[in-house]
Amino acid sequence: MNIPNEYISKTEDVADQVIRRGKNILPTVARLCLIATFFEDGLRMYFQWNEQREYMDMSWGCGKFLATVFVLVNLFGQLGGCAMVITRFKVEIAVGVLFFIVVLQTIAYSILWDIQFLLRNLALIGALLLVLAESRVEGRSLFAGVPSLGENKPKNVMQLAGRILLAFMFITLIRFEMSFLQILLDIVGSTLMVLVTIGYKTKLSALILVALLTVLNLYHNAWWTIPSYKPLRDFLKYDFFQTLSVIGGLLMIVSLGPGGVSMDEHKKKW
Repeated sequence: MNIPNEYISKTEDVADQVIRRGKNILPTVARLCLIATFFEDGLRMYFQWNEQREYMDMSWGCGKFLATVFVLVNLFGQLGGCAMVITRFKVEIAVGVLFFIVVLQTIAYSILWDIQFLLRNLALIGALLLVLAESRVEGRSLFAGVPSLGENKPKNVMQLAGRILLAFMFITLIRFEMSFLQILLDIVGSTLMVLVTIGYKTKLSALILVALLTVLNLYHNAWWTIPSYKPLRDFLKYDFFQTLSVIGGLLMIVSLGPGGVSMDEHKKKW
């Protein structure tokens, strides 16, 4: 048992060095990755204005006016929310707007009946919760000398919920293929996701998952290699930016830590 523990300790030391060196830019990189899918979708609403309106009108028979309102809400809601998150302006409102967009699209695009898309949207909500938790950390730091009176409870709950919801993203990446590499990938990824969910060796597990998801995203969702006239390009592009947003959520965990409701936190009391 000493050999595995020694390797884990060395890996944790390397991870800590990476985190320390990048601590100043890590939150910003996390936010940029996290808003990626909203920013891309907001731009798509602008550049595919007519196609989006026609799709909504044909799908729901809601008429041109309501279809236009839907596109406008998605366009300004997503781009405005992204700008507010990046500039750290009224983050609570920005997260609320982006959360509303996720729910709206889940209903409008009938994602409720597509389990894979639903799980990915839940993971996206988890990432948004982590942004909200980070904003509470920043808010509390202004009053560092004031007794807390338990106000960190909501933040800890948001971090726990964010970790649990992020796990749904990896579920969509599990492939039941009888190849050694795929089976190994499923086992390693699932193990890491469980560790992140329960908050054990959280920063190390999240950092490894960031690397793993980045490689998988670049390999499976290389939308730039598909000609623009093929519908597959849009599907891969959607998956790519959604995965990038979940990577942002994992980077937020690396930056923030697991929170109070985690095994890592309870280990400190043992």
